[in-house]
Parts: sequence; structure tokens; C-alpha cells
Amino acid sequence: MVGVQAARGLADGFEVRFLAEDSTERRLPWTDAWAVRFESAAPARRFASYRGQRHFPGRWWTATVGRHVGFESWLERDHLMLLDFDPRVVGVSSQPFWLTWTGEESKARAHVPDFFVRRDDGSAVVVDCRPVQRRQPADLAVFEVTRQACELLGWEYRLAGTPDAITTANVRWLAGYRHPRHNIAGLSEALRAAFCGPAPLMAGAESVGDPIAVLPVLFHLLWRRELVVDLSVPLHQAAIVITAVE
Repeated sequence: MVGVQAARGLADGFEVRFLAEDSTERRLPWTDAWAVRFESAAPARRFASYRGQRHFPGRWWTATVGRHVGFESWLERDHLMLLDFDPRVVGVSSQPFWLTWTGEESKARAHVPDFFVRRDDGSAVVVDCRPVQRRQPADLAVFEVTRQACELLGWEYRLAGTPDAITTANVRWLAGYRHPRHNIAGLSEALRAAFCGPAPLMAGAESVGDPIAVLPVLFHLLWRRELVVDLSVPLHQAAIVITAVE
């Protein structure tokens, strides 16, 4: 097991391995990693897929970057979806790099975080996803080493557990309308005007036109945060919607 103390004083011992744009593997001292655009990096390792697999890998099409990003479990998928929904996020990649270091008894250790996130202010977040009930001591020690390594570069480290079920369900529904094809000129402007003051979701949609045509645009604007609704409670036709304040 990697002890937390083993991470202290290892600034010169951390290294990073990742795939460059030409698909060749590169290795750098960890202190040089801050300059790499990991939000655009290809996965540093393959996503496993085999018969009897107990978790569910896949790919999520991100509206944020307009491409697919991989995940290895439904928990990772949910957090990737929530990152896609976060207006501060401008880039995200999965399995972005191998962080390597020398642990106790001079053993070589390595860890691949689940996601690398770039925010609109240029700051970075490294994310690992693990339910609280599945965090074993050995895993926690590795996560702590990763956190300390991130702190050396001024990056935030986030160990994410199970997100709020209601918020996740609401965002999953809105995500079905995340594609830009749902941003229909005319209807988008009419909806922003219809909800310039607080109004029930369905009533506002009906004031613009046939709900069958209008609702996909409304949900797209909610996804883009151009319209706002309380997502901490189940989304329903009487939910109060309002145009976001710029």
C-alpha cells in the first residue's frame, strides 16, 4: 500500500506519461505537466471490455467540445454528463495521463485519473470517481498521492462519489436535447422573451407555440443555462422557469 507520507517530498520524483497528438507516448517531469493541454489528450490507456464485465464502459458525446469522451462506469458517465452541463467547463478528456512515482520500498507506482477538466479561467481539475462504499485504504492512499501531486501544479483534485439522484436525473433528461440542432432561431428568442419573468414551464412553452415543436428548444435552452429552473426537485410541467441573468 502507498502511504501518504511516501508522497511528501517527491516533487522531483513524479513523472507523467501521455499520448501526444501523433499518438506517440511522451514522458515528462511532473513539474512540466502544467503546460500540456490534457483536455485534448487521447486516453492514455484502453477502456477494457470483456464478457461478464461488472461495469459499463461507453462514450459520451460532449456538447462542450463537440466530440465523444470515454467513460468506464455509469458513475463516470454521470459525472462526465454533469461536467458537460457545467458552463465553466471548456474542455474535458478521460484517462488523460499516467501519473508515476516511487512508493514505499522503492516500488514504482502509477495511476490514471478518470478525467482532466479545463475551466474557462484556465484553471484545471483532475477528477477520480469512486463510490464512498468502494474506497479501500489502498485506493485512498493513491488518491491522496494524486491530490498532493495536483497541488504542486496548482490544480484542483476532486474525488467524486455518487451525485444527487434528482439533479442527475433532471440533467440526464436535458442532456437528450444538448445537441445544437435544437437551437432553432425564432423559437429560442421567443422562449427567452416568454420567460423574461418567472413562469410555469408548460404554460410558457404553450405561449410560444405547439409544445411538440417548442419543448425540445426549451429543454436545449435549459441545458445551455440560457433558461433557469430548480434542478434540485423533479422537473415537471409546473416548474418555474426564468431567463438567465446575463
